[in-house]
Amino acid sequence: MNLNTLLLQVTQTADTAQKVAEMNLFDMALKGGWIMIPLLLLGMLAIYIFIERLIVVKKASKKDATFMNKIKDYINEGKIEAALALCKKTDTPYSRMIEKGISRLGRPMNDVLVAVENVGNLEIMKLEKGLPLLATVAGGAPMVGFLGTVVGMVQAFFNMENAGNNVDVTALAGGIYTAMVTTVAGLIVGIIAYFAYNYLTGRIGNVISNMEARSLEFMDILNEPAE
Repeated sequence: MNLNTLLLQVTQTADTAQKVAEMNLFDMALKGGWIMIPLLLLGMLAIYIFIERLIVVKKASKKDATFMNKIKDYINEGKIEAALALCKKTDTPYSRMIEKGISRLGRPMNDVLVAVENVGNLEIMKLEKGLPLLATVAGGAPMVGFLGTVVGMVQAFFNMENAGNNVDVTALAGGIYTAMVTTVAGLIVGIIAYFAYNYLTGRIGNVISNMEARSLEFMDILNEPAE
């Protein structure tokens, strides 16, 4: 009898271990409850913004080492149309700035500078589109996860109170699962969005620095004849 009981306990332990081993991320996500739905949406939104902005920034980072030399030659030779055509062909933020400046040639230098700066500001706004939303996801996802933690703990204490003296661990497991899983999920989404935001910010900063350098070089080209 004792041997049969021991064998039964060993079998139950093995079955339990097998069930634990078979638990996957999807099963754990289900334990998080309805809070996992907004966290999933926030995660998908963060990934979409990151990929979409990365493509835009990568295109804007394209450099042509001979661009400014060609612009200088065209301006010195009076080939304004050729310079404008080169800017349109290059299709980068700095080329659009230079194109605007070339279209203002003949006006006071201050007007040319203001036109270039205005286009530059517009280009920066285009590059940074979506970044505030990504920053919101980075800060909001952990808070949503903590909300799930509070909801889960409230559920666990509610079940404990209803159980009275006959507290069953199984009755508390649902609330504890919700509390822990949503916390982890919220932190994962927040961390991904945070690093994605900072990476994009760094890449955009490099593009802005390149735009500023090209605009200064363009203004130097315009001032050369006056020297």
